[in-house]
Amino acid sequence: MERPGSQTATQQQDDIADLAKGGRTNFFGFLLRLVARIPFLFIAGRLYGPTELGRFALAILVLEFAAQLATLGLKRGLAQQLSKNERPHVHIVWDGLLIAGCGSAVAAAILASLPQLMFPNSEINGLEELMPLIIFAIAWSDVSLAALAYRHDVAATVRARAVIEPWTISIAAFGFYFYSQRDGLILAYALSMTAALAASLIPFIRAYGLPHGWRPQPRPLFAIARRNMPLAAADAIEWGTRNVDRFILGLFFPPAVVGIYWVAQQIVTLPQKLKTSFDPILGPVITQNLEAGNKAAVAAQVRQVGFWIIAAQAGIALALSIPGEAVMGLAGPEFVGGTGALAILLFAEVVAATAVVSESALIYIARHRNLMISLVTIGLQIGLSFAFVLGARALGWPMAVQAAGPALALPVALGFASIAKARLLSRLLDAPVSGWRWALVWASAAAVAVGVVAVQLPEWLELVLGLPMILLSYGLVIWTKGFTAEDRVLFKLKKNEPAPAGVGASSPLGAERAGK
Repeated sequence: MERPGSQTATQQQDDIADLAKGGRTNFFGFLLRLVARIPFLFIAGRLYGPTELGRFALAILVLEFAAQLATLGLKRGLAQQLSKNERPHVHIVWDGLLIAGCGSAVAAAILASLPQLMFPNSEINGLEELMPLIIFAIAWSDVSLAALAYRHDVAATVRARAVIEPWTISIAAFGFYFYSQRDGLILAYALSMTAALAASLIPFIRAYGLPHGWRPQPRPLFAIARRNMPLAAADAIEWGTRNVDRFILGLFFPPAVVGIYWVAQQIVTLPQKLKTSFDPILGPVITQNLEAGNKAAVAAQVRQVGFWIIAAQAGIALALSIPGEAVMGLAGPEFVGGTGALAILLFAEVVAATAVVSESALIYIARHRNLMISLVTIGLQIGLSFAFVLGARALGWPMAVQAAGPALALPVALGFASIAKARLLSRLLDAPVSGWRWALVWASAAAVAVGVVAVQLPEWLELVLGLPMILLSYGLVIWTKGFTAEDRVLFKLKKNEPAPAGVGASSPLGAERAGK
């Protein structure tokens, strides 16, 4: 006879194994994205230059913000809708696409009538007025991948976001350069988003099918949109904390400064994806445990994933920032001036990890309080950004120092968010949720020691030899001093992976599959 509590322990082990499986897939996706991003930065920096990059960076900033709002929080809220299983899942996910389409239509109409929002410091040609249509591709791709992630298909996200999207924009940026140096990057971006949409919809339709018998219901659709408003706002604010600094730079500095800063941001998005890509796997696991009232399991999952993300991001941040001049120099010698911003932004992502993982649970149990903390965070970031820039300008400091102001504001604001959200979640779950461990300090010290030697090498050796050695030295220490048996499941590959947690025959998802 099974002892009481043993089933819960087994379920928790299955949840951790499921999170680990998603983590392995996402780490593979990170490596693919890293390999694919390098040629794009090289092509964009060397061929187009910082001025055109700055113009491009401001345009896609507005487009991606509009797409964030258009999804109405469904990137993370869709898991909660599906876990309730009130209607056939195929109808729920197509409701989600319809909602995202309506939101995209509103956003596209606004930007089409006010294209100056996308190009505040440059002239507008006829083709650029069609750019708001890209919002549909971004929003529908996000919702499709969120639906696939509920069924634990993270590979689709890796294919779309880490292979097809970056390689398409790299190849297209090179080809369109010979058509138009002014518009080549924008055209390449539109093509990459369209390719990513196709790569998202094909597996989505295979997994869920076409919506036979589906009838859109206006009232439930409106209710979903209304319930998701706090979540949509939180998503938009979280995205905004990583991008509002670019907009502020555009207000104070010429496009070339924005372009250099954007290259640093693009490098930082690589480790950033390690964090955000856990959301699709962590969300369904958390919602299923919350439905079961298992708060301790939720806290354990937040701690576990939090440590994995902090450990990975700290190592990557050290490996990219210590040889930072060589990394930024890939885009061209004029981009080396952004090395300081690169180091600050990489550190900010490490600081932000606790806030983002805590938010994965808070959006389901305290969405309004989570939203309030997010609003204070972005308000603090904006206020500090203006204060740093204007203060440096009043003191007569060089432009490079002034331009670092928004970057300096980011880790301060994100540090506040991490502390506030972790404390709130810990109180609600009656358990600690922080993923911090002292082994991170010793591993970082080892990486810095190796990095001091690496930066003495020629630039190409810094990248080819020094960067991997920094990462290896960090990894060896964190593996021996920081990882427990539960952590090492992240690296244990099995020939026959167990069914994902919560997808058994008795679960809603398992029942739906069995009924097909």
